[in-house]
Amino acid sequence: MQEDMFVRMGQRIKKAREECGLTQQELAEQTGRGLRHLQDIEKGRKNPSFDVLASYISRLGIAPNELFYPDVPAVEKEVQHLMGKLLACTEDERAILLKTLDCMADQFISRRYEASKSQEFK
Repeated sequence: MQEDMFVRMGQRIKKAREECGLTQQELAEQTGRGLRHLQDIEKGRKNPSFDVLASYISRLGIAPNELFYPDVPAVEKEVQHLMGKLLACTEDERAILLKTLDCMADQFISRRYEASKSQEFK
C-alpha cells in the first residue's frame, strides 16, 4: 500500500518535471539534490523527506496537494496548479501575474456577457 503511494507520488513528480521541460539532471542541479535520489523517487523506490519534497514542489511550481491528493476535482486541481506556480514566483512576479490574470479574466467575463446580451436581442 505504502509502496503504491510512493510510485504514484514519483509519477506525479516526473509528470510535473516533464511539463516544466526539465531533465532529471536539471531538476537535481536546480534543487541541489542528487540525480540518483531523484531517479529513485520518480520510480517509487524512495520515500522523499519533507525538505526534498519541498524543494521539488517549489522548483516545479506545483501545489503539494497535487502530490498527495490526486483524486480532487479538475477545477480544484487547476486552482492548485496555479497556486503552485504563483508560490514559485517572487513577490514582484506574483504582482505582475495577478494583474495580468485579473485583466484577462475581466476580458473573458465581458466578452461572455456581451455574447449573451447579443443573443437576447436575436
